[in-house]
Amino acid sequence: MLERLRSGDVRTLARAISLVEEGTPQGAQLVRACRRDARKSLRIGITGSPGAGKSTLIDQMTRWLRQDGQTVAVLAIDPSSAYTGGALLGDRIRMQGFAGDAGVYFRSMASRGAKGGLASATEDVCAVLAAAGRQVILIETMGVGQDEIEIAELADLTALVLVPGMGDEVQSLKAGVMEIADIFVINKSDREGAEQVEAEILAMQGLAADRDAWVAPVIRTMGTSGAGVKELMEAVQRCAAYERKKKNRTAPSELRLDHIGVAVKSIASARRFYETLGLLVSEEEVVEHERVKTAMLPLGDSRIELLEATESDSTIAKFLANRGEGLHHIAVRVKDVDAMFARLKLQGIRVANEEVRVGAGGHRYFFVHPASTGGVLMEIVGDSAGEGE
Repeated sequence: MLERLRSGDVRTLARAISLVEEGTPQGAQLVRACRRDARKSLRIGITGSPGAGKSTLIDQMTRWLRQDGQTVAVLAIDPSSAYTGGALLGDRIRMQGFAGDAGVYFRSMASRGAKGGLASATEDVCAVLAAAGRQVILIETMGVGQDEIEIAELADLTALVLVPGMGDEVQSLKAGVMEIADIFVINKSDREGAEQVEAEILAMQGLAADRDAWVAPVIRTMGTSGAGVKELMEAVQRCAAYERKKKNRTAPSELRLDHIGVAVKSIASARRFYETLGLLVSEEEVVEHERVKTAMLPLGDSRIELLEATESDSTIAKFLANRGEGLHHIAVRVKDVDAMFARLKLQGIRVANEEVRVGAGGHRYFFVHPASTGGVLMEIVGDSAGEGE
């Protein structure tokens, strides 16, 4: 099913989402496979009160994204029917202009009693849509009030849609949902009072203590005509770039260089050079199933691993016979070696092992063939068996 999803089959996508929504074992298995998939989507949350024009605005945003050549999925979270449990408004006619466009996928999801404006399966469905190649996912919350803050945790960025003339703007600014907005959208901006809404938002932002943080822009739009949508999508792009930069700056990398493997005829002879440099062997070990003796020399946050064959027909012995002493492999450490093994196989990367194995120091590993890495054997290393449990 995942392969059919990746090929763009819309019927498979619809069936997959149904399995996930129904909470079936097959759906759970599919979600795990989709999470291991390397494809990512930009998730844009659209929230706001009923009558703010969220659906019409999403229609215009989708048109802009399609003109930009991007594939789009729209998840509209609707209240549940008290009788069927399904989406109360799921049969409504929306986004008719995209009926023949395979680059747009629309799905109405029932909230099924979940609070916070989202359905409980929303995050899992987003993983399926990403695996299906949808580059942008627009998530429309139910619009039931001012407590729809769960969207901020799910989406990469959140746009709060406001309209003038729907009550005391000062009271609405006090609501908690205002704090999660990355972009403020004043829709139906031709109405009287739009200037007042914008002024009060800007006044509120002037009280912010963190001057270096992202300041949510205020964009005026008219969903019926598309006015202001270009400015809105440009703000979305700026915000997405800011979030990526912040994440890269603050989040620790999941990958790091673990060691460089060097094949040598004799560890005893080779280590003399490294000891002259000041690098001392921290541990030596014989890995029986690889028929190799290893010596680890710590070097900063990584290591140099010397490899000596223990049998004449071992892999290292054959390497030395064909190429002589020298660089044998590069090892990269990952957080979840099993997930990486599954992901690479799924992506068609040529791995040199049938399963994750246990090597020197008890650490779990597998090798990636040089044909997939640009000519160098790469070892993917994880934690020791049982470590962190």
